[in-house]
Amino acid sequence: MTTPQLALFALLIGVVLGGSVALVVVASYRARDRAVGQASTGLPDGVRDVLAGMDDPAVVVDASGTVVAASMPAAAYHFVERAVLPTEELALLARAARAGTASAPVTMRLDRGAEQRAVSARARAITSRLVLIVLRDITEQERVEQMRRDFVANTSHELKTPVGAVGLLAEAVDSAADDPGQVREFARRLEREADRLASLTSRIMSLSRLQTEEPTTLRDVAVDDLIAAQIDAHAAQADSAGVRVMRGGDRGAFVHGDLPVLGEALGNLLANAIAYSPSGSHVGVGVKIEGRVVEIAVADQGIGIDESDQERVFERFYRADQARSRRTGGTGLGLAIVKHAVQRHGGEVRLWSQPGRGSTFTVRLPLAPPPTHRAGRAARRSRRRTRRSPHGRNPPHDPSADRRG
Repeated sequence: MTTPQLALFALLIGVVLGGSVALVVVASYRARDRAVGQASTGLPDGVRDVLAGMDDPAVVVDASGTVVAASMPAAAYHFVERAVLPTEELALLARAARAGTASAPVTMRLDRGAEQRAVSARARAITSRLVLIVLRDITEQERVEQMRRDFVANTSHELKTPVGAVGLLAEAVDSAADDPGQVREFARRLEREADRLASLTSRIMSLSRLQTEEPTTLRDVAVDDLIAAQIDAHAAQADSAGVRVMRGGDRGAFVHGDLPVLGEALGNLLANAIAYSPSGSHVGVGVKIEGRVVEIAVADQGIGIDESDQERVFERFYRADQARSRRTGGTGLGLAIVKHAVQRHGGEVRLWSQPGRGSTFTVRLPLAPPPTHRAGRAARRSRRRTRRSPHGRNPPHDPSADRRG
């Protein structure tokens, strides 16, 4: 082999060896980078920015269950950096995500401040060692769902009694067809049960309407007219019960609201006060203007409400005195309607009661200025606008005006 051929062969061998060495070096660097990446607990770029923009509580934890980063809302659940996950449920969820096990959201209870909240937790691995856990507060959702279930169950139970009574009385009327006196008695009882069923159905529908997001027709409502109308509407009930209804307090107050809804709420309070007052007593309806709030108080001298029942009297179908409610035809929905009606108008209902001394329900609503005042202000603004030119100055003097008349 000649010298040039030997040189070319040596060069070829050098190139092959150099390329092999370079490939080995590159492969070793890549393996090292992968090992470093797998062992690293550093956050990938952008994770903190994502956490900062989240409205839900979210944390990133490492293999030991220690919080590496957290969103601002997570602080309410005591998730702070370098803290350990507070529950074993969350630790198990993180380990399952790190192992690549897909899991559905897990519902659990976590402390938020001094209260426990129901949360739905979901975890997903973002590296081989880091796991992102996102929490969603479902406490209100669970409460609403429980209310829906209770409402359906209670409604079914309440409707079962009058419907069953109507069926039995219908059979009794049929069996007593030859006895006109019995037929008339059963017919009267049948009418009472039908009225009770109609009242219950009407109140259920009213409460359902109040709990929807349907827009409310608002207008200026004179509190004096509202009270007078409801006192007149319940005059027959008061006369039958031997109860005197008295009106006192401030005059001339206005609220901005839905007149039928406010009338039903006040009517329910009056009906309850009369029904639970002894004969010969009186029911007072008082109005007080306090700053930007108008208070309408309905006070009775009745049996009162035990302290243990006062927190629950506004619940649907709750009756503090079951026997008396049955006798008076109470549905257990009147105060629930009052509460939702007042809340819908931006107000609140307060209760004071002592057994044997009576009860006072106070409705607090935002005070509205009288319509004449608003009309006067609008007229004054209109006059000010007409006295100004389009440029905001007084109009130029018209010399011809000096020669008129």
